[in-house]
Amino acid sequence: MNAVVLGAGAWGTAMALHLARQGHTVTLVPRRQEQALELASGRENRAYLPGHFLDASIQLGLEPAPALMEADLVLVACPSSGLEAVAASLGAALDRAQPPRLVVSLCKGLERGTLRRPSEVLAAALPGVALATLTGPTNADEVARGLPTAVVLAGPAGAALTETQAALSGPSLRVYTSDDLAGAEIGGTLKNVYALGAGLCDGLGLGSNAKASLLTRSLLEMVRLGEALGGRRETFLGLSGVGDLMATAHGAWSRNRGYGEELARDLEGAKAGLVARKSVVEGVWAAQAFAELARRRGLDAPILAGIDALLRGERTAAETVAGLMGRGLKREA
Repeated sequence: MNAVVLGAGAWGTAMALHLARQGHTVTLVPRRQEQALELASGRENRAYLPGHFLDASIQLGLEPAPALMEADLVLVACPSSGLEAVAASLGAALDRAQPPRLVVSLCKGLERGTLRRPSEVLAAALPGVALATLTGPTNADEVARGLPTAVVLAGPAGAALTETQAALSGPSLRVYTSDDLAGAEIGGTLKNVYALGAGLCDGLGLGSNAKASLLTRSLLEMVRLGEALGGRRETFLGLSGVGDLMATAHGAWSRNRGYGEELARDLEGAKAGLVARKSVVEGVWAAQAFAELARRRGLDAPILAGIDALLRGERTAAETVAGLMGRGLKREA
């Protein structure tokens, strides 16, 4: 299969390495030309995935159009904040007479302002093109190293989905399919918010009981929110929901969990550090976006609301925990 990966962050680079191991023809197209030139000369993504060298078979593209001319599969790997620009360039470059079999989003987040999911942003720029998302518990370094990983490929059922499932699957990556595209994207985004909460527990030194309790209630809240927003319950109990949540909430590598820990220890310092590093912590914007969606629809989401209030500076980390512990008593449900 001829595969093109748009975006050379950690996840895009890891997937390019995986696809090359699977024997596919792979072109990796960074969003910035200077990064493409650096990768072409050093064959190592020092900025985002150091220690992993690109196989000689992986081609580097300076712009999307030439790479997309004969693409069977396109993977879009960029932060949610940059997706609209990538989608526009993709739409302009695609040959509508011979589009790829499938365009797969690797993004986890909502668009600022519109609160659109990644597939909705892509659909607006690529009318008539088959779309899917690939999500689940996926640490880029582990995928690049070839460690066992399971993911879900969610999109409209059909030959394109099953063919892509077969193309992506191998000894180190097991791919399941789902037709719940909305649910898979919602779960993959909400887990970042709740991973911030897990980091708060770590930063405050609250212990294993507190962290387990928070994550259990977070999962229930994710299910309720996700169903209300168009997903299916079973999706959130699978790889794109609880699976991704467990990995992101416990992994030492998790930017969202780590940032939650920083917030607990020094709220203002953590915020200033995030700006200085120019880091992307998807859970920060996701908390604001989903809190707004919950308010619009009158949905009760106390953990989400608490994390959003913390990020807005309306509560401290300790006050956020105290507010959750002091809520009215009820049956578990």
